[in-house]
Amino acid sequence: MFLAPLNYNRFFQKVFSDEKIAKKFLEDFLEVEIESFEFLKEKHKITDDSQIVEFDFRCKIHGNYVIIDMQQWYKPDITQRFYVYHAIGTGLQLEKLPTKGIMESEKPKRVREIKDYRKIQPVLTLIWMVDDTLRFEEDYVGFTMTPETALEFIKNHELWRKKAIEDLVKEREKALKIIENDTRDLDFLPKNRLIFMFQKNIVKNRRVAKYEKWFEFAEKTRDENNREEDFNEYSHDKLFSEMIRRLRQEELSEDDIKYIKSEKSIWEKVTLYEKGNFDLGKKEGIKEGEKKGIKKGIKEGEKKGIKEEKVKIAKKMLLKGVAKDDIEAFTGLSKTEINTL
Repeated sequence: MFLAPLNYNRFFQKVFSDEKIAKKFLEDFLEVEIESFEFLKEKHKITDDSQIVEFDFRCKIHGNYVIIDMQQWYKPDITQRFYVYHAIGTGLQLEKLPTKGIMESEKPKRVREIKDYRKIQPVLTLIWMVDDTLRFEEDYVGFTMTPETALEFIKNHELWRKKAIEDLVKEREKALKIIENDTRDLDFLPKNRLIFMFQKNIVKNRRVAKYEKWFEFAEKTRDENNREEDFNEYSHDKLFSEMIRRLRQEELSEDDIKYIKSEKSIWEKVTLYEKGNFDLGKKEGIKEGEKKGIKKGIKEGEKKGIKEEKVKIAKKMLLKGVAKDDIEAFTGLSKTEINTL
């Protein structure tokens, strides 16, 4: 092993504790130029029963609070987990939120101080997914809080089936009017973003994006037999050279080596356990599917048989000159079906 795995939390934090490295990654991924950057505390006590929430990385860039968390192994609660992290990223701003005064009465003059929530800034939560792709094929997928009308417009199957462009334009204009309403800072809501970044997809898709090199570098460090020549293409880059220096085996402590071995051993067992559950679930699912498939097949067959019988009867009635309305009432076939016959 030449370099320690960047995807392990300890080494991710070791690398991203360098402001220049963290800043450059965010600039490459977000395609922005960051003028101001501030590291923030990563461990917080949140609830009355002293539960601890610890982020892998947290910082503030102009106009945004940013959380980056490395998701190395499969966890079934990932959606709820990172929604909570995202919400906490907003809630933690209360610690430094300025107060404003509200006049409660003139005589005697009494002013009540409250937090000025207008000073809360958007939160950007980036989840670096190492293996799990959440069944997406894209490099990354972002979620924002947006008016329901936008989703209703997209999911309105009847509207899209009509294929009338004027109807689509009209509905789009209605949705845009709601989306673009910035009264009392309503546009703050969609500025909050929760983005899942998929290392496996990025390495496979090779879209020649600025962020691609970061994930390819991380992927190469996952190989426990990685060698110095695997990273030749990065050696001429000042920031990546610093990352290489921080991850070199020679720079690791005995505790770091033990940590790598321990993580590998633990998660091999976890993966084996998860695979066992998956295989068992798959086997039971196939059985259940077969049962349902047989039942469905019988029902479909019955429906088909009944329909064929109705068609035979309708044909005989037509040949005998029975009125179409009477045939429709007797067989349940539609006028179109009878006309086709």
